[in-house]
Amino acid sequence: MSSAPDGKKLVRSPSGLRMVPENGAFNSPFSLDEPQWVPDKECPRCMQCDTKFDFITRKHHCRRCGKCFCDKCCSKKVALQRMCFVDPVRQCAECGLISQKEAEFYDKQLKVLMTGATFLVTLGTSEKSETMVCRLSNNHRYLFLDGESHFEVELSRISSMQVLTEGSPPGDKDIHTYTSLLESPYISEGSSSPASSMMLRYKTVGSRDLQNLRLEATDDRKTASVWLAAMHKVISHHKPFTLQNALQQS
Repeated sequence: MSSAPDGKKLVRSPSGLRMVPENGAFNSPFSLDEPQWVPDKECPRCMQCDTKFDFITRKHHCRRCGKCFCDKCCSKKVALQRMCFVDPVRQCAECGLISQKEAEFYDKQLKVLMTGATFLVTLGTSEKSETMVCRLSNNHRYLFLDGESHFEVELSRISSMQVLTEGSPPGDKDIHTYTSLLESPYISEGSSSPASSMMLRYKTVGSRDLQNLRLEATDDRKTASVWLAAMHKVISHHKPFTLQNALQQS
């Protein structure tokens, strides 16, 4: 149902204004739900510095973790794109740092992927290849491939990914799965051996069999390499890892 409109609606919560999909089923796989706030009666002291709250020392809730802090420990307002907040929101120091790291992921990698790049695409064991523009959908849930034909892959159905750099032959050591990807070095678009191709294994709807998909860089190799590096980053942040855990390990 990737063809469903990407309608958005403005909602107000205790934490602030959020612009969210009209249909919750089309949330970005990288989105986070708002946390339950620690009840005021359960936090007589700051959960960071242990300062006692009183008429002068007021309590504030971090919009990301929901814990209770004094103004000193929770004064910074930081953009929180994973919860779709319209404006920067109050966060504790630890959560604020995480959100700042995530900003690069949203402002760089995801934008690169949604812009797209051109590849020579081979599906399965077919001997025929087609030049196609590959891009990430606006809701970050699907990989769209457009040429003379069109098909799409849902990110949640990707089981493994193999990224190859120029001059390196395919091999088991190059295969990255959800359980091992974060242990591998990040493939950078600025490295001496830029990424040149990618192979995905995924399941289609209603099938248990794995499909193979190969993307090879064409004429604009620089743009393709940047796109592949961003795709590597996105898949490494996908389930079962959370984006927060991935960033903490990087």
